Amino acid sequence: MGSKVIILIVIILAIVAVAQLLKMYDAIVAVRGKREEDVDLKTNNLNATLFIVFMVVFFGSFFYLISEYGRGRMPIAASEHGVEIDWLYGINWVIVFTVYLLTNALLFIFAFRYRYKPGVKAFYYPHNNKLEMIWTVIPAAALAVIIILGLMTWNNIMGKASDDAVVVEIYAKQFDFTARYSGDDNKLGYSDYKLISNYADNSNPLGVVTQNNMDWRIFEIQQGILEADSLLKAVDEGKAILSKANYLKRVKESEKMARIETRIWNMKERFGDSVTVLANDDFYTKTQLFLVEDQEYSFVFRSQDVIHSAYFPHFRAQMNCVPGQRTTFKFKPTMTTAEMRKETNNPEFNYILLCNKICGKSHSMMNMPVYVGTQEEFDAWSDLEAGNVKPIVAADSLLVAAPHIVKPVVEESTNDHGGHH
Repeated sequence: MGSKVIILIVIILAIVAVAQLLKMYDAIVAVRGKREEDVDLKTNNLNATLFIVFMVVFFGSFFYLISEYGRGRMPIAASEHGVEIDWLYGINWVIVFTVYLLTNALLFIFAFRYRYKPGVKAFYYPHNNKLEMIWTVIPAAALAVIIILGLMTWNNIMGKASDDAVVVEIYAKQFDFTARYSGDDNKLGYSDYKLISNYADNSNPLGVVTQNNMDWRIFEIQQGILEADSLLKAVDEGKAILSKANYLKRVKESEKMARIETRIWNMKERFGDSVTVLANDDFYTKTQLFLVEDQEYSFVFRSQDVIHSAYFPHFRAQMNCVPGQRTTFKFKPTMTTAEMRKETNNPEFNYILLCNKICGKSHSMMNMPVYVGTQEEFDAWSDLEAGNVKPIVAADSLLVAAPHIVKPVVEESTNDHGGHH
């Protein structure tokens, strides 16, 4: 408490001291017989000269920073459209730097050139239609060029992918990425969030739709409902104790699982056995994203939880991963990892996929290595025997068929917590 009082007293004394100094300054000015705005010629010329000195130092530091950090620390573009984006950035910087240097140079030079001189009167020049037309039309034309070139580049990047583009899904969740490849048919199997499961006997982290995955998910839900209903029944019979809040929470969880189960049964009937065909040759990996040089890719982005942003800095590509919807982006890598290592003179260089949206406490750790190689390297890497990729649909020898499941019959509620089986 004492320190706060001392700080307050010091602040008050400082204000009083400043006020007294201002009064002394006014008194000195009055004694000298000069007005406040009167400045002697020597001081005026010194200030004008300092404008030129500051301009030289200012521009010198500007050009130094450009030479040292001119690329803005952006890596070399390694995609087809990345070169185009960098060129467009270059055009923008040329325009911005030209205007920036010209206007600031005129500001400092005019301050020096037109400083006060005894006997010289300022020329009154309030208006000029030609000048106003020039500084209106030229910026408008420059902006039109930037906008038109930007729209052309945007349409090229966001347009439809070519027919031979390889389809790859990037699935984001806190706090990692999973890459799913579309396989030989170049078609991704369907996916649905209701099928996402980490069930020990049949994990389905991407929610891929197959008959076996739907059966396992139904079995998992039915087990959960049975456990919840058993606990609620034990509470009703006085064999277990739950607070009223926890009891109602378990009731709602049971009802929610029942609704999801019903939807999955409807999904099974709607899709039929043919749905598994699309997912048969899909495979996924969490270790790295492998791309082939000069091969166009059409990426599909999904999120399990919050908004993430898949960012490929070297390929000048970024797209939000939004829960509940699919977003897309395309690009063609043009430099292999080996070529980029030579270009950067860094034998440990690797491309990377980052999350560029603050998505939680471990956001900074969310990334995935990206490797660009040849088709032969990709074929060797994607070999299932190598162990670095996983099939969506396991081979027959590895497939664990779901236990027998029975579609429940919806009945009227016979107890307080609304059992439905």
